[in-house]
Amino acid sequence: MKIAIITGGSRGIGAATALECARDGMGVILTYNANRQKAEEVVAQIEAEGGTAVALPLDVGVSSSFGAFRRSVADALASVWSRETFDALVNNAGYGVFNPLETVTEDEFDGLFRVHLKGPFFLTQTLLSLMADGGHIVNMVSATSRVATAGVAPYASFKAGLEVLTRYQAKELGHRGIRANSIAPGPIRTDLGGGLNAEFETLLAGQTALGRVGEAAEVGGVIANLLSDKSRWINAQSIEVGGGYMI
Repeated sequence: MKIAIITGGSRGIGAATALECARDGMGVILTYNANRQKAEEVVAQIEAEGGTAVALPLDVGVSSSFGAFRRSVADALASVWSRETFDALVNNAGYGVFNPLETVTEDEFDGLFRVHLKGPFFLTQTLLSLMADGGHIVNMVSATSRVATAGVAPYASFKAGLEVLTRYQAKELGHRGIRANSIAPGPIRTDLGGGLNAEFETLLAGQTALGRVGEAAEVGGVIANLLSDKSRWINAQSIEVGGGYMI
């Protein structure tokens, strides 16, 4: 059985990814920041469907906590799956801030940097010694790094940096058989940044070739497929999952 760690797995794309991975026969360690109840609900759903999952607390914006998180992961691997290693890391945790360039504060900038670039960099570094050879890293990036969207400049910039980091991870970890790819969702119906109101959803749907916004499960299914052995020759790629957004 493969074991996947999915950060930000209590809601949205993270929760959908956890469910899809479990349905494909993977064990799941999902993380949550503040909403333990939602995380436990995802675990309960996975268990109700015959899967195995554990929820662990993690603030991706606080890199000083990563050592303790690594120990929690090691304990969970040993106690639940009798394993010393895991197979996949999905760096998904994140949040959005919508603010024009002229009014972005330094605190907003630094917070987004810590969660969307610094956090994934050092969390991956911390967990590499527990990742099995032949493992897989999936970094969640964004279509906003390809299509300039007013109000999300820092978020998009750090997601672009994470996309570049993905290629370096693939290059430097290839000797261990570890793959690294990134997933760039287009417009998706989640609560990121407060979610979509009807007017904004209509606008985004009109800019998408398939004429609608996507669902979290549609992204989660792509990630689960990417983690499977059927996709073992896909490496160092950024895959946009957006239904043909702004083409």
